Amino acid sequence: MGTLTSGTLPVPGARLYYEVRGAGPHLLLITGGNSDAAVFEGLAAALASCFRVISHDPRGNSRSTLDGPPVDQRVEVHADDAYRLLAHLVPAGEPVHVVGSCAGALVGLELTVRHPERVRALVAHEPPALGLLPDAEELLALVDDAVRTAELRRLDPLFGGRSAPVLPEERDNTAFFLAHVLRPTTRFVPDPAALAAVADRVTMAGGQDSRTYVIHRPAAVLAQRFGHRPVLFPGGHVGYAKHPGAFARQLVEVFEVFAPRGRACAS
Repeated sequence: MGTLTSGTLPVPGARLYYEVRGAGPHLLLITGGNSDAAVFEGLAAALASCFRVISHDPRGNSRSTLDGPPVDQRVEVHADDAYRLLAHLVPAGEPVHVVGSCAGALVGLELTVRHPERVRALVAHEPPALGLLPDAEELLALVDDAVRTAELRRLDPLFGGRSAPVLPEERDNTAFFLAHVLRPTTRFVPDPAALAAVADRVTMAGGQDSRTYVIHRPAAVLAQRFGHRPVLFPGGHVGYAKHPGAFARQLVEVFEVFAPRGRACAS
């Protein structure tokens, strides 16, 4: 799996905690919601045989502390954080592979739009851009209800009526997520023209088990704009945590299209 190193990076308004493991081309894993780098431990370990894997806690979550009081989070700011992390850890001029899941997929899309020279290929797994959907008003009202009541279970209809699974995490970030992350994230809509300019390096993705869920539908809408169908990965919305080995193998296959590395990786 390679030696794990960790560190912190001061950025405007926060201090980012990050982890690096493995060797090879750089690969950035971006989580979202109330998760932190711990959710990627299994996937990062599986990919470390062929990539130098970078993961981090999003600002405000777990070990990535804010400099001031909690504020509503913006996808654009998190994309700037990712860019600064790459500038800190990756040589200038080297494009990286990126995997973003849930809100992290939106961050990955925004990073690719803002800094296409830094992204070799992006896999965007089930971004929660509910504003793209024809029933957005109803779905965003559901989100508002979850924020008002401070109850995660109000989001179950987005996941086929099932409660969110228990995931590895360094700390419980639910309160911060409901108060400052959920509403702005689900209302974020990527710019269509800007996305069209980077379509050649973006693969929309989703879970095999979540393909009928509301949370999968924005990925399908965006994939259609990119001219393909979502690539289905093992498991559901958090398949990367539940099936890290199989998820890693499929990621390697997707990235082979952009930069062939042979089939020994993540085998």
